[in-house]
Amino acid sequence: MFADISLSMAPYELIFLGTGGGRFATLTQKRRTAGIRILGEDLNLHLDPGPGALVYSISEGLDPQKLNAVFVSHCHPDHYTDAEVLIEAMTIGMTKKRGMLAASKSVLKGSSVCEPSISKYHQQMPEKVVEAVPNMKFQVANIGVSVTEARHTDPDAVGFRFETKEYGDFAYTSDTEYFEGIGKYYEGARLLMLCVMRPAGKPWKGHMTTEDAVKIVEEARPEQAVLTHLGMQMIFQGPAKEAKLIEEKTGVATTAALDGMRINFGENIKIQVKSAKTQQELNQFF
Repeated sequence: MFADISLSMAPYELIFLGTGGGRFATLTQKRRTAGIRILGEDLNLHLDPGPGALVYSISEGLDPQKLNAVFVSHCHPDHYTDAEVLIEAMTIGMTKKRGMLAASKSVLKGSSVCEPSISKYHQQMPEKVVEAVPNMKFQVANIGVSVTEARHTDPDAVGFRFETKEYGDFAYTSDTEYFEGIGKYYEGARLLMLCVMRPAGKPWKGHMTTEDAVKIVEEARPEQAVLTHLGMQMIFQGPAKEAKLIEEKTGVATTAALDGMRINFGENIKIQVKSAKTQQELNQFF
């Protein structure tokens, strides 16, 4: 059961099936690495389906055969490993050409740093395949998508901004380091999900630290910021503490995502965790 059962169903729901990222969070599953499910009236999308995406979809009561879109931001395993099996589910066991696959060039075609992450066999089954490059726009179900720039160890990595007609935008940075101009991609987005791998004072090339997140949040000024894709050092440091630091410095409401957390996105943005006890226990250890 979720803690706030009085919440009415919002037009969009974001479910954090996994909030971990990086090699050691993936290998230990200290935090799950299953990505994010995004649900709307005509939308059932899995974003960055890393290890565990299939299993945790099912455990959370989310039938993978109801998917109509799979998005993959770049060619690293913690973002793509379950993409093929979710495509198989989306296409009803590869029997029906349906749904959309949107992925970076590296995922679809390979690059100087990686081979293609999704086979040609699987790429032929979605009804539409989009090679996502920065600044392009396309439609999925009834919402618009803008592809945002990311600067990462996969040079083709991208983020995504989702544009709803009635309720404004929500966005996902994917893995990226801070660079001048990144905030412009997210200006005016009501909800901003940032992949913050490292805590303050622990920089790592191609990734975001808490200090980088502060800069982006200050530039974008969302209504709500959410930290996800947390690396081991961030987990040990305490994501809730780092979120509080960002909120204090920017004045923007900031939450560190928890595995299984849900966000209702509509006229209001409301965050649900499984129970107050679970939240308290996780904050104690993380």
